[in-house]
Amino acid sequence: MIQARLKEDLQSKPSLSKPYAKGSYNKRNLKEQWIRISEGCPNRCEFCRESYENGTKPIYLDIPILTRNYVKLMDMNLIYKPEAINILNYLGSQKVNNKVIYFELVCGIDYRFMNYEKAKALKDNRFKNIRLAWDYNIREQKKIKTCIKELFKAGYSKRELTVFIICNWKISYNDCLFKLDLCKVWGVKVADCYFDNQISPNIKPIHWSIEQIKSFRRKVRKHNQLVGFGIDPELK
Repeated sequence: MIQARLKEDLQSKPSLSKPYAKGSYNKRNLKEQWIRISEGCPNRCEFCRESYENGTKPIYLDIPILTRNYVKLMDMNLIYKPEAINILNYLGSQKVNNKVIYFELVCGIDYRFMNYEKAKALKDNRFKNIRLAWDYNIREQKKIKTCIKELFKAGYSKRELTVFIICNWKISYNDCLFKLDLCKVWGVKVADCYFDNQISPNIKPIHWSIEQIKSFRRKVRKHNQLVGFGIDPELK
């Protein structure tokens, strides 16, 4: 189903093939709105169901009427879709109460499908709090660095970027420390994400020890303080 409001110019707006997302993927409060407008991912990560449930062929959902000036997209991997820039430009053209809308990709961006054109589209269309996931091994560091450079080139600052690091999984504690050290060099924040959707303080050891989990959380907290403030705010 294609909404009437999208029929005027399909070359500059995303083509849609399914009704709206439901439940937690389509809700709002007084300040924000949550939507999901695409499904599917080609990566087949063993800790994620998206590619297994939806396959590698992208599925596009109808875009609900936007009613808030801050919208969070719950898409798992919007950046890889061929329509990505088209969708970003369409969203950026929308207004609520004659005011522009700011956006956020909650699940982050996939560095494997990033380039300058997509980075520029994110920036031009007011996407905030940019995150990229470094889920696998440290050999991906050059690709991560290239993605960060493209985001810098598009106009994002170091404080606007965060690297997701999956913890308590098959990537070792020591390898994650190495990733954290590189994020110090690049000057970007880190979000320590725990396997099996565990959230602090209720994290149970799976592939790491409880001591490693607590240690990494402390180190990430200190790292983000230094990135955010430039100094250690806890030093007296």
